[in-house]
Amino acid sequence: MLLVLSEEHKEHLAFLTKVDAAVVGEFGRIALEFLRRGISPKVYDGAARKLSVPVETVRHGVEALMYLVTQSSKHTLSEVDFVDSVLSLEFGDELNQSLLQLYLQHRSEIRGILSLVPSSMPAYHNLEWRLDVQLASRSLRRQAAPTLTTRLHLTHGHGSGTEVRGRVLRVDLGSLLHLISILEGALGALKSTHARRILRNIK
Repeated sequence: MLLVLSEEHKEHLAFLTKVDAAVVGEFGRIALEFLRRGISPKVYDGAARKLSVPVETVRHGVEALMYLVTQSSKHTLSEVDFVDSVLSLEFGDELNQSLLQLYLQHRSEIRGILSLVPSSMPAYHNLEWRLDVQLASRSLRRQAAPTLTTRLHLTHGHGSGTEVRGRVLRVDLGSLLHLISILEGALGALKSTHARRILRNIK
C-alpha cells in the first residue's frame, strides 16, 4: 500500500530539501513533541529565527512531516511501502533515508499515541430490526404493506465517557427495495478494477 500525498503536502515537505540533515532531524523531533504534548507556537518562532525563514514556512513543514509519519504509522506501512511513498516527493537518497529512519524509529510510539486519541466519529455497536406487515384495512380487505423498522445503536466518545445512542429508521417496501438496489450497485462498483486501484492508494 502506498501513501498518497496531496500537492499541498508535497509543496510543504519540499522545504526539507533546502536544509541539512540536522534540521530535518530537528523538524522530526518537533513533530513528535507536538504529538506527545500538543502544539506550541513558541517552538515555531524559535525555529524560524534559527533558520531565518518565515514562521509559516516552519509550521507548514513540521505539520506536513507530522502528517507523513502519522499516516504512515496509522496504516502500518512496511519499509518498502514507505520508501515508495516518499519517492513521489523526488527527494535525494540521503533525505529519503532520514525520513525512513524517523518513521522506523518512532512508528510504534506514534501508533500508541494515535490509539489514545478519541475519534469524533460514532462507531457501530448493535442493530435491532422488526418487520411489520399490514394485511388489511377498512378500505382494503386484502393487502400486504410491509414496513421495516431498525434501531441502529452507535457508540459516541471514548473510554469512561463512552455513550451508546440509538437511531431509528422506518422504511416501506418501495424505499427498502430502492435502498437495496443502490447498495448492491455500490458493492458492484467496489469490485471493479478502477475502484480497487483507487482503494489501494487511499488505504
